[in-house]
Amino acid sequence: MLEELLRANGISDFDEVGSIIFTTSPDLTSTFPAEAARAIGMSQVPLLCASEIAVPGSMPRCIRVLLHWNTEKKQGDIVHVYLREAKRLRPDVASAQ
Repeated sequence: MLEELLRANGISDFDEVGSIIFTTSPDLTSTFPAEAARAIGMSQVPLLCASEIAVPGSMPRCIRVLLHWNTEKKQGDIVHVYLREAKRLRPDVASAQ
């Protein structure tokens, strides 16, 4: 998911990434999503993992990524990535189709 977010937005220089916050649905407990960022070379990027609140009926097995990125791009030019079932979270966003 993180690699697709980086690819879709043309982010290859991790020095442009200010920080990343990862959240997971409460049912995901076996590893920290930030480990994936470290595995692809984000050794200097501040990373934080947290759990979403347990809202009854919410989507299970869901990871969200909030990437703080130093860019000149306008908000409308940034690609928000939704994979698999997460696409139904934002039917109003073109990249979720």
